Amino acid sequence: MIAFRSMTEEEYPAFLEYFISDYANEIQSNYRLSPAESLVRATNEISGTLAAGVNTPGQVLLCLVERSNPTDRHIGYLWYKPDTTMGSVFIYDFHIFNSCQGMGLGKQTLRAFEEHLREKDFKEIRLRVAGDNARARHIYESSGFGVTGVNMSKVITD
Repeated sequence: MIAFRSMTEEEYPAFLEYFISDYANEIQSNYRLSPAESLVRATNEISGTLAAGVNTPGQVLLCLVERSNPTDRHIGYLWYKPDTTMGSVFIYDFHIFNSCQGMGLGKQTLRAFEEHLREKDFKEIRLRVAGDNARARHIYESSGFGVTGVNMSKVITD
């Protein structure tokens, strides 16, 4: 069974270490920036979006936990922003640790998250996935997510 718990301030640095590196790689791959430029951009964006860390108003940072006897196992992170007016949430990041991938935990977590949100009267989950992230696209599509648009960009400088 998958459970969700609030990320602690002590866990936040490990999340940042994973997220900034992962996001910088995505920026580099999708926007053709240098590794240094990508790292700066990722760091600046996360600093602005999560200005107060785990206590940033309007943002929810969770640790994903697989409940099993006799112990619970921390398996990843989920970061989302709820919009109660629209009855939706936007997932900024969903990550199952590499050592826990390939066991169906991603799909289990998405099902548990849907149920968690239904109980709170949310009606929709939205997210953005990088075009070159085939593994994530597969998990989302096989969990019932559909493509609602395509992000595109063009570099216009030399």
